[in-house]
Amino acid sequence: MKILFIHQNFPGQFKHLAPALVAAGHDCTALTLRIRQAAVWQGVRMLPYAIRRRSCQGVHPWMADTETKVIRGEACYHAARALREQGYQPDLIVAHPGWGEAMFLRDVWPQARIGLYCELYHLSDRDHLGFDPEFMPRVDEAERLRIRMKNLNNLIHLPLCDAGISPTRFQANTFPAAFRERISVIHDGIDTDLLRPDAAARFALPGGRVLTRGDEVITFVNRNLEPYRGYHVFMRALPRLLRERPGAQVLIVGGDEVSYGARPPKGQTWKQIYADEVRGKIADADWARVHFLGRIPYADFVPLLRVSRVHVYLTYPFVLSWSLFEAMSVGAAIVASDTAPLREAITDGETGLLVDFFDGDGLVERVCRLMEDADLRGRLGEAARAQVRAQVDLRRICLPQQLDWIGRLAALTPGVVGD
Repeated sequence: MKILFIHQNFPGQFKHLAPALVAAGHDCTALTLRIRQAAVWQGVRMLPYAIRRRSCQGVHPWMADTETKVIRGEACYHAARALREQGYQPDLIVAHPGWGEAMFLRDVWPQARIGLYCELYHLSDRDHLGFDPEFMPRVDEAERLRIRMKNLNNLIHLPLCDAGISPTRFQANTFPAAFRERISVIHDGIDTDLLRPDAAARFALPGGRVLTRGDEVITFVNRNLEPYRGYHVFMRALPRLLRERPGAQVLIVGGDEVSYGARPPKGQTWKQIYADEVRGKIADADWARVHFLGRIPYADFVPLLRVSRVHVYLTYPFVLSWSLFEAMSVGAAIVASDTAPLREAITDGETGLLVDFFDGDGLVERVCRLMEDADLRGRLGEAARAQVRAQVDLRRICLPQQLDWIGRLAALTPGVVGD
């Protein structure tokens, strides 16, 4: 089959699926903004497309998000038409619709089956929109309307979708019931053969000190350090945590940008705002045990997880990070927020310890409990790894399920564009 992938940062969530389809003999192409010139990645022909239109000044704020997605959808549409004029006709289109790119592709190829990566439908109820009162102390009706408008991109894409795929049940369940039955819950997959425990693991800090499993290491990992992932809660817990664990080394991984949620005041970063907030409560000698590592290569990330005694993961009710499952896969003892997506991944007292998202003291107490109880750490870590291998193992579970999903998508009758 000819399979066309659509992802602004290809391969993204398709980094395992696309090469597996190539290996199975399929002709795979990707349209992406990631590159400027055509290239081949693991057998996938990658073709760039360019955005030539900018957002308008003065557009209604409720429409700003939709406008950016229509601009990308238009750009991808023109690239698709150029491909069609060259004679290209995909049997399947597999797209991440989050940036709007796929919204007009049914018009270009009406006979292609379309499968969408259904990452999240934005909900405006109290448990989601008003989850963190520090950043949204009052959720008024207008804000709920803005969030409803933000879903226009989802609502444009979903009628075009012949089948969907979502990595967790929590994420799939955010979508309206009318579309949920089309969505298969299949995780992107964790390479548990690579991400395995290693008693001899070593991680070198920038200053030259090498940490091992014999050191008291606490890890906190986000793509970017921001409130959506509980960075503010973790930082506010640090003064007490450092006092109670005088031998602990705290390793913080993440960039200075914003992936989700509110942006910091102009010229500032969430990382620095909360570091500055707590710095006066932490002695210089203790602050020297806090290591901001930024974003690190994956070859360094794996040993970092392997030397971790306790891995802390916090999140709003939102998508789950790969890093949580990766930490579980290496057998780390997890302390995580008691939020809906985590309750799907962690059973409190069995595969990790859960704590109220906002409870900094409770977070410290659970970390200390694990630090003081090696048997509990070992039991939770072993159970966490066993669960990952049983449920989201890449080669044994998820990739075969993804390939089966592709086969079922190929067997469907393609939808029809509405007038």
